[in-house]
Amino acid sequence: MSLRETLQAYKKNDPAARTSLEVFLLYSGLHAILYHRVAHWFYTHGMKFIGRWLSQHAKRRTGVEIHPAAKIGRRLVIDHGEGIVIGETAEIGDDCLIYQGATLGGTGVMQGKRHPTIGNNVMIGSGAKVLGPFKVGDNAKIAANSVVLREVPENATVVGVPGHIVRLQGEKLDHVHTPDPVMVEIRCLRERLEALEKQLAEKN
Repeated sequence: MSLRETLQAYKKNDPAARTSLEVFLLYSGLHAILYHRVAHWFYTHGMKFIGRWLSQHAKRRTGVEIHPAAKIGRRLVIDHGEGIVIGETAEIGDDCLIYQGATLGGTGVMQGKRHPTIGNNVMIGSGAKVLGPFKVGDNAKIAANSVVLREVPENATVVGVPGHIVRLQGEKLDHVHTPDPVMVEIRCLRERLEALEKQLAEKN
């Protein structure tokens, strides 16, 4: 991980971030990532207890719990960070953005891969829960407080509980500006009804 490129990613994604020095000294999300890099090194080099100790120390200091075995790509931005949980077998790609209260968790007590694999350039909104050993595709967006229990394709947006996939190519979205899933369904039904009425009118 390049610290410089991670600082630039924070400044790009957070309009409140004024300088790299401010981010480095004051941003708990960045501190959580830095702690994790060290904890991950120890954990993957056979010093698992030290890795776990560092991860728990980081949790107390930052409010972010990342298992030291989790794999994290480059330029991850953790915004605010409080309450984030990233499980043991979770994998996160490059250029991802995770907001406070999000969980990359497992379901049940099975062994092996049990946490999600997050692609590149994925946004996970505040309070979102992504649970299980499936993949979230590149450029996907998961809206705040969504609960995702199955695979998400690339360039898709997920909203609601349980999560509904809504494809919105080309539209700027973030954790606030996401569609209401109920209104999306109503709009689709309305369009279908209008099409059926038009077909009936043409036959008559």
